[in-house]
Amino acid sequence: MGTFHDTPVAADSPPAVPGPRRPDGVRGRLEGPGALGAVWRFLPALAALALLLATLVASDTPLNSIARYGFYTAWGVLLPGTLVYRSLRRAPHTLLEDLVLGAVTGLVLELAAWALFLPLGLAGAAVLWPLLVVVPFAAVPRLRRHWWVRGYAKVPVGWSWAVAGTVALTSGYLYRTYLSRTPLMPADDASRQFVDLSYQMSLAGNAKHTFPLTLPQVSGEPLQYHWFAFVHEAMTSLVGHLDLPVVQLRLMIPALCALTMLVAAVVAHRLTGRIWAGPIAGLLLFAVGEFNGGHGQTPFGSPQTTLMVWGSVSMTYSQPLLLALIATAGDALRRPGREGGAPVPLLGGRAVYVLTVLFAFASSAAKATSVPVTLAGLALAGAVGLLVNRRIPWTVVRLGAIVAAAQLFSTAVIFAFKTYGLAVDPFSNLRHGWADPHGLRGASGQAVVVALVLFAFVVNTQLRVAGALPLLWRSRLKLEPVQWFLLGGAVAGPAVFVLVSGWNAGYFTHAGLVFGVLLSAWGYCESFERADLGRAGRAGLAAFAVGWTALLTWFVVDEHDLAWLDRLAERLHDLHPTRSGFLRAFLGGNPDGNGSASGLFPIVAAGLALLGVGVLCALLWWGLSRAVPRMRRRGGVVLLTAALLAGAPTLVLDLPKPVWDATVWGSMPLPASKVDAARWVRAHSEPTDVLATNEHCWSYDDFADPAAPCKDYRDFALSAYAERSVLVEGWAFAPRVMAGTDPEFWDQPLLALNDEAFYRPTAQVLAQLHDEHHVRYLFVNRKVRAESPELAVLAAKVFDNGRIGVYELH
Repeated sequence: MGTFHDTPVAADSPPAVPGPRRPDGVRGRLEGPGALGAVWRFLPALAALALLLATLVASDTPLNSIARYGFYTAWGVLLPGTLVYRSLRRAPHTLLEDLVLGAVTGLVLELAAWALFLPLGLAGAAVLWPLLVVVPFAAVPRLRRHWWVRGYAKVPVGWSWAVAGTVALTSGYLYRTYLSRTPLMPADDASRQFVDLSYQMSLAGNAKHTFPLTLPQVSGEPLQYHWFAFVHEAMTSLVGHLDLPVVQLRLMIPALCALTMLVAAVVAHRLTGRIWAGPIAGLLLFAVGEFNGGHGQTPFGSPQTTLMVWGSVSMTYSQPLLLALIATAGDALRRPGREGGAPVPLLGGRAVYVLTVLFAFASSAAKATSVPVTLAGLALAGAVGLLVNRRIPWTVVRLGAIVAAAQLFSTAVIFAFKTYGLAVDPFSNLRHGWADPHGLRGASGQAVVVALVLFAFVVNTQLRVAGALPLLWRSRLKLEPVQWFLLGGAVAGPAVFVLVSGWNAGYFTHAGLVFGVLLSAWGYCESFERADLGRAGRAGLAAFAVGWTALLTWFVVDEHDLAWLDRLAERLHDLHPTRSGFLRAFLGGNPDGNGSASGLFPIVAAGLALLGVGVLCALLWWGLSRAVPRMRRRGGVVLLTAALLAGAPTLVLDLPKPVWDATVWGSMPLPASKVDAARWVRAHSEPTDVLATNEHCWSYDDFADPAAPCKDYRDFALSAYAERSVLVEGWAFAPRVMAGTDPEFWDQPLLALNDEAFYRPTAQVLAQLHDEHHVRYLFVNRKVRAESPELAVLAAKVFDNGRIGVYELH
């Protein structure tokens, strides 16, 4: 995990002086003298920003778009948000905290601005919304002081470099796996793209013109979905005058990931009082992946970083909001001096509750899983407080009321009480692992399989939270309220995954992990403090962390074919021939076809191996420490470092994956001719115009066989790149389809009318589309099926590139 030292940071920190250690606990220096010291302090931030800009330039992001995005970030998010945040919090802490929590506040204010400007038809004037904040703060004397704040605590330069390193890690990873592999525009008709990206872009295009959002693939269909992320994307486009593909495919994701690392750093510091908990929490959240034994699979829902960090805009957008919500709610539960570490000034009562309102309501429809997990954390903190103190914890009650109101708002207003396919069905997401449809296992064998599947689930998804264990052990469960809050959220996430059905249940695990890594970083810091390592010890621990990570990475990359697992399975078969078929079912390649957990064998085998090595090393360390007293109390932090870094190779495995060709899971054809036609329509239509198309399906081979039946209705490219609603495009992600079992379109007469316009057009049919459904353009993909020759007689052909024809109705 690298080295750290618990660092008190206070507004009256003494100036830097030479020497190995100063009374304020900081090793090294905070700053140098004069201008050189200022440059040295800000050099880490400048270096991280330079790397981020370099990745954007290297991935062919237009320079004027980068400049416009910089203007949007400063004017549309950072400035109004920081002013409002400063006016609420009681006392300044660090400049970084003001800026990053101010940026998250700006994201919330942006939602309110969108809700004000869009209904008034002022989308084109969205760039002016920050004036609603800037003007009062310039005109009112009491508010002017928030433009320039003094008295910030200085942070150690080493810590700044560590935090900058976490930001740089996100930039480098995203460049290698996403930016460099996803073209802004398809080069030819053989181009492909991850299937969800067009859908998400279509929602952002809808948010630029529609309040509230509707489903762009089915004009007028309500969208009961967490769509706040796409409002942010739309406002980025409107305020910065940026093209949506540039926003989604280049600018937004790296910026949000960088913001998440910065928010994690300041939130962990604020709640734990330990400054080095920040970069540790950031690394655990982003850089350390699932522990999967090197096989790269995700049997328990979606991964935290790989694929999802850029493939799920809503999850990436929700994380800084959730971290900020944890910061304000946790700050209200803090008892300064009781949780240890250096004192961090409290936000103050007004700031805590006002900011909790803002962050809770924004989180409620940023990702539907954030607020329920937060509510569970508060429930645990409140229940423990009630039992221990025998009085009602009113602070928790007030926070819970705010968060519950946010949940009710999203459930009733945004989601219209729809569940999007989630249903209570305990263990449904794990049951596949221990399924035994042919009854080949005895009761004892089945019990062992169930235990191993649960073990695989825990080590795969929760190993990064292992730092919480020493915290719980040494406190003997006498935790502070904020620690109960974090523990409740950390447990609630995976618990909900176990209790409900559906692939989307994995997002509860992601939400819980945000709580878990904060608690884990807290526990790791306490373990480090207890070890009381000297300079040589810290250097040794750092070297061990690097060497251990390198060894695991080498082993995973070198043995990527998992031949070692096959050899181990064969030996286990030889050693344990079973009459019940238990080992044959669990360890083998499912020769009996019983659907058992053989796919989990890499996780189970690697997890048990890790556990065995850990126990052996602990015993050896204990024995050696009896002979070498200096080793006492220091083995725990070494073992904990090894456990927390065990999932580090996961991101490395993601780097060499192929580009978007036909071998990549989830890639869909995105022909350049189709995108060109859609963007022509965008340039020659009004936002209120509706399109009709004859293409409703996603064809993996781009309609190589036009007679093949349509089975997959995930076609979203037209609504995405035209930024217009379509009468009927692909409806696979419609909430009413996701919540049911019937994949077919629910309004067959409308679908028939739509298709008649292309294949059996009449003046009456086209007039009905134009007059009743506001259709202006017919968009025909001839690879699906050519249009009727009569269409050219009844409508004006306005665009044709061979593959795509566009007809205008009057």
